[in-house]
Amino acid sequence: MTTLILFDIDGTLVTGGPAKEAFEVAMLDTFGRLGNAHDYDFSGKTDPRIARDLLKEVGFSDAVIEEGFSGLWDRYVIELEARIAGTPTVLLPGVEQLLLNLERNQSVALGLVTGNIYRGAQIKLKSARLAEYFSIGGYGSDSENRNLLPAVALDRAREKWGVDFQKESVLVIGDTPRDILCGKAEGTRTVGVATGRFTKKDLMEAGADVVFDDFSQVDEVADLLTR
Repeated sequence: MTTLILFDIDGTLVTGGPAKEAFEVAMLDTFGRLGNAHDYDFSGKTDPRIARDLLKEVGFSDAVIEEGFSGLWDRYVIELEARIAGTPTVLLPGVEQLLLNLERNQSVALGLVTGNIYRGAQIKLKSARLAEYFSIGGYGSDSENRNLLPAVALDRAREKWGVDFQKESVLVIGDTPRDILCGKAEGTRTVGVATGRFTKKDLMEAGADVVFDDFSQVDEVADLLTR
């Protein structure tokens, strides 16, 4: 085992689901205010960063935000769990077969780097029947700063598998420029996939080493990821 591949979730592995609705309900229930979520750019940010930005915009202090975070995430998880059966996440093209192929490769370990808090990530992955592929990751609940999450995932991978994964053998994969930038900040290789709201050009300009339209050409994608 020499290669560690770290996937983003939303827009990279899956799309859809009730997360935004659950988040908005949880924010209103916990803080009584939501902020301008309609115009806010959620892409590639951690859940705590999103909540903090929206709450500070309407006048909440960092101290009040921190005090309310535990209750917010508890409420969010309850709301997400309650809604996801009716509005499940949907697998993006090629994802299931790609993960199956990579899992069978003895030189590859799989993990996550996602802005989702851990509990939210698990609900989304279980909805898409992907949870079994990912035993480690770096999550929004580990740090509000997405650029710190690849290091968290890398430490967990080294501990789990007892392998000193070298950064040149670690790939961070995502659909937003922030996914690419967080991998670059840690010194890993970076892979973009244009299945979200950003184009291949956007992802290349962010510094991605390679960019795919999607994962539908499974053999080609797997070959490039494990080369």
